[in-house]
Amino acid sequence: MRENIRYGRLNATDEEIELAAKTVSADEVIRGMENGYDSDVGEGGDRLSTGEKQLISFARAVIADPRIFVLDEATSSIDTKTEQLIQSAIAHLLKNRTSFLIAHRLSTIRKADLILVVRAGKIVEQGTHAALLKQHGYYHDLYLKQYEQEAGESVFQN
Repeated sequence: MRENIRYGRLNATDEEIELAAKTVSADEVIRGMENGYDSDVGEGGDRLSTGEKQLISFARAVIADPRIFVLDEATSSIDTKTEQLIQSAIAHLLKNRTSFLIAHRLSTIRKADLILVVRAGKIVEQGTHAALLKQHGYYHDLYLKQYEQEAGESVFQN
């Protein structure tokens, strides 16, 4: 695990790796593993869930310290609990950086400075989350539909 994170910056110290993992909550995953930071994650991380892989890749990104981030579907194919960890990690990652987030799960982009809504390859709306909801357009309809689906799923999960 440690070496996997270190791949972001090969000369990173163990302390820097652990701090990066804590910054994005990946340490919660790592501490739960049998050998902690010395755990073997398998070929291509095949011993990790999709969400765990995301958190580890975010720790690697913290170590690399890029000025620009591009995240494509960072919260797709994960459970709600892991989504909350990932959204917290994203908030840390993107702080004071230029970033582009591509997302179908609208909760991922709710706090963005500017949202561009793309439909059929064209930008059809743009603005903040609040402004787009007030427009009662395509984004508004998508958001309500997703909210209703997620609320329905959580009712059936309890």
